[in-house]
Amino acid sequence: MYKAVQRVRMSAKDAHYGGGLVDGAHVIHLFGDVATELMVASDGDEGLFRTYEHVDFLAPVFSGDWIEAVGWYTKMGSTSRLCEFEAYKYAEAVPGSASAVNWCDPPKLIAKATGWLVVPKKNSRGKQIKEDLM
Repeated sequence: MYKAVQRVRMSAKDAHYGGGLVDGAHVIHLFGDVATELMVASDGDEGLFRTYEHVDFLAPVFSGDWIEAVGWYTKMGSTSRLCEFEAYKYAEAVPGSASAVNWCDPPKLIAKATGWLVVPKKNSRGKQIKEDLM
């Protein structure tokens, strides 16, 4: 099964609230990038994010944390695709340190979501990868 993956470090500019807390919208942005990669892999087109069925924020994210967002298809129609998304904190900044980081073993699940993507039939150019999509 093909899984799209984005790994990023939350910087000081990503912090939106006191104590270096990053807002949940930043994780949603990562899910959008993962969705775009999935659509390009399956259809050769960026497609459109139609709707989220649910989004669950499970743990806080802070500047200095390293986040991995993952997504995969669970259903594929002729123009619509149902996706599952998960975001994990795999390394976290040590509070009070300018540069220390702790590796999370295992990574911590910080958010999960389900959403629908669509690609207009006229835009679909077919599967772009050799790997199975589901």
